[in-house]
Amino acid sequence: MAEKVIQPSSLQKAMEQFKLLDEKITHYSSILGLADWDQKVMAPKKGRNVFAKATGTLRTEIFQLSVSPEMGHLLKTLTLEKHYSKLDQVTRAKVREYKTYYQKSKAIPADLFKEYSILTAQANDAWEDARENNDFAGYLPFLEKIIDYKRQFSKIYGYNEHPYDALLDEFEPGLTVKRLDPLFAKLRESSVQLLERIRKNGQPTKVKVFDQSFDIEKQKAFNRFILPLIGFDMQAGRLDETVHPFAQTVNIGDVRLTTRYLEKNVRSALFGTIHEAGHGIYEQQVNPIYEETVLQSGASFGIHESQSRFLENMIGRSREFWHFFFPKLNEYFPEQLKDVTVEEFYRAVNTVQPSMIRVEADELTYNLHIMLRYEIEKALIGGEIEAKDLPAIWNQKMMEYLGISPRTDTEGVLQDVHWSFGGIGYFPSYSLGNLYAAQILRTIQKDIPDLYRNIEKGRFQNIQDWLKENIHQYGKLYTPNELIVKVTGEELNADYLIDYLEKKYTEVYCL
Repeated sequence: MAEKVIQPSSLQKAMEQFKLLDEKITHYSSILGLADWDQKVMAPKKGRNVFAKATGTLRTEIFQLSVSPEMGHLLKTLTLEKHYSKLDQVTRAKVREYKTYYQKSKAIPADLFKEYSILTAQANDAWEDARENNDFAGYLPFLEKIIDYKRQFSKIYGYNEHPYDALLDEFEPGLTVKRLDPLFAKLRESSVQLLERIRKNGQPTKVKVFDQSFDIEKQKAFNRFILPLIGFDMQAGRLDETVHPFAQTVNIGDVRLTTRYLEKNVRSALFGTIHEAGHGIYEQQVNPIYEETVLQSGASFGIHESQSRFLENMIGRSREFWHFFFPKLNEYFPEQLKDVTVEEFYRAVNTVQPSMIRVEADELTYNLHIMLRYEIEKALIGGEIEAKDLPAIWNQKMMEYLGISPRTDTEGVLQDVHWSFGGIGYFPSYSLGNLYAAQILRTIQKDIPDLYRNIEKGRFQNIQDWLKENIHQYGKLYTPNELIVKVTGEELNADYLIDYLEKKYTEVYCL
């Protein structure tokens, strides 16, 4: 049977239908984002099981729309050579995003996806309980099922060399184990060597300043003071508390940050909030023309993490940042900081000290936490290890990578939420974020030579304007590789982060 000739009017009709379907999926996704935020922040525990089923139903509806015959037909029509050449850049990017997902996911049965969606929603509560009660055994059945699903999905998605590639691609399109292994190996070698030099020859910092009680209400007040100054629009967002900090976008005008307050660890909420603000500012500064479309979010998880790590560490842990903010922090905590100079505080917040908890790790050892998780995930998806073995393997790798071993599973294998929502393949994004951020920093300093002088005076607007112009405004218009090349002129290069860490810690520790 001859193929039906599609007239120009049919192309216009297809574009109209595609726009409506994209908008519908995005609206559902926004509501799902709001529900996910509510489940983690506000919802009472007794209602969460039914809540999980409801969100599973909505997530399945979004999935079915994304792999529906209608979507398949529209993608086929829009990618016909004679039509694709007529599409503008924005429409092509939308087609790219949906086509990638469609081709990977259309073979997943809807019932299987719904079971998985309900499981991951329920697993979040199981993880919270297990973490609170140091009960890995109680969480294990959920984790085993999640890993089984991810192995199945990996086979369905397809891969060329390693099954983990299929999951990496969900978070960082185009990334493979073959590409990531040498990047991490180079970073690991330099980090371990620098850590050893610090241990042997580094001048001690006044880190004991943090071994005090810092009133939580005052911590909250300082975070609310700092957020708008560094660029987060509180009229288009909010800050709340949760077990594991995250940022959730409902839409460009509703971006929700969460953090965790600890009376005995003021750094946790302080830098956790700045970190999440980096995510939030990115989402707030996406060009409004992409709102209500698949392009309204960041280019990738790695690019997203580059913005949070850049703001948290390269800005928030800089000497100039604390020259401006330390006097204000001193007003909130005069007793705790009365014998501390701004220089001592700067060195203290940059203390290198291998720790159990990833989110509280310093810039240098943080990447070793990620590499540990990366190695475990690769082995899990490759079938080399099983979920029941994780506590022992985790503790062994902590000793191997950081020279310390967790006393409990709560501060070990149970510390991260990611596996509970199926985020296997997510962790490398954090170190990719560090790599991207250092490369971006090198470029921004060429364009804004007085970058740190502005920070010292509390001027952050030109930084956020640069990020908006060069990164934020584009949303998902570009792939991550296209974007980093557009911004910096080259593909991802580990040398920039290695140089940044070497220079910073040589100076902090007087090496």
